[in-house]
Amino acid sequence: QVQLVESGGGLVQPGGSLRLSCAASGSMFSYYTMAWYRQAPGNQRELVARVASGGSTNYSDSVKGRFTLSRDNAKNTVYLQMNSLKPEDTAVYYCYANFVTRDYWGQGTQVTVSS
Repeated sequence: QVQLVESGGGLVQPGGSLRLSCAASGSMFSYYTMAWYRQAPGNQRELVARVASGGSTNYSDSVKGRFTLSRDNAKNTVYLQMNSLKPEDTAVYYCYANFVTRDYWGQGTQVTVSS
């Protein structure tokens, strides 16, 4: 069982920045595929960014060039640096892990971009 704990959400003005963190349990973290998803009210959950165990990343078109996903295997943590935030980035952000064909989710952290 993998537990995920997110932090770093909050209220920010358009154009601002936030960094989300997700700490994972387990001794095999370096083998996890990690990702961030988000879900805005009335919308389906969508992939924001993903990092494979080898470190390769991919991003949704809507955040490419503004968000950066990284992982620190020594700390069992992934970070989502979000810059140039827009009101349409407002959503609950969920941390996700995949390991040995099983999916794990965090409880989510709210990000609100508003003036």
